Amino acid sequence: MRNGIFICFMLQFLFSQSKLLPADFWNSYSQEEKIAFINGAYGAIAKLKSHHKSEVKKQFMHDDNWVEPYYIERYYSISDEYIAKEVGYNIKIIALHIDALYTNSDNLSIPIMQALRIVSLMQDGESEAANLRLLRAQQKFKN
Repeated sequence: MRNGIFICFMLQFLFSQSKLLPADFWNSYSQEEKIAFINGAYGAIAKLKSHHKSEVKKQFMHDDNWVEPYYIERYYSISDEYIAKEVGYNIKIIALHIDALYTNSDNLSIPIMQALRIVSLMQDGESEAANLRLLRAQQKFKN
């Protein structure tokens, strides 16, 4: 009986210690791995957006009266928020800014994709939107 309680206690202790914060996960990467992560995220977002545009075009190709609904344009604008246009191909800048974002203890639990969105908005001069997203993320993902 005591062995069972001890094993349960040890398992609970081990699993409670294994919770990894997004900032810890991010900081465990090397600079090259961070750049590869961002590059992969950019590629995935671009591919999803391209595929969606292609499917919309196929679906409504024969309808001259079709007008693209607002939600599609909103989807594209949200997708664009994750990609900083101003930095061009210098993704290292984005990685360094995500590093800086995670130095603040209020940001440690913000998921990496949210951090990427916030940093990308800031880099593109959308500081008001970036700050709003940051505040919302800080409230939503409190430690």
